[in-house]
Amino acid sequence: QVQLVESGGGSVQAGGSLRLSCRASTYTLCMGWFRQAPGKEREAVGTYNSDDSTTIADSVKGRFTISRDDAINTMYLQMNKLRVEDTAMYYCAAARRLSLCRNRSFPDWGQGTQVTVSA
Repeated sequence: QVQLVESGGGSVQAGGSLRLSCRASTYTLCMGWFRQAPGKEREAVGTYNSDDSTTIADSVKGRFTISRDDAINTMYLQMNKLRVEDTAMYYCAAARRLSLCRNRSFPDWGQGTQVTVSA
């Protein structure tokens, strides 16, 4: 099992920026960012795929970017032009098997970091 630790959350005004980090205890083949707001279902924000490509949800495209530093097993979520509706608990997830990555199925999850955007 991979341990994942998120950091970088906090409170920011609309239009501001935050960078989230997700450090894994070991190398992972693919990783993803997800978020869940109170009373809403969890949604995918984006993924860092096994071929080093990234995917970003339409709701954050042009504002959020995903990157990864393999040397320290850490994935980042750069969030710019934050909106009130981006307020949520953000989670990272990971997989080590190609079959899981292809299905965007992540067995390992972090505890989450809270992002609060005020008007």
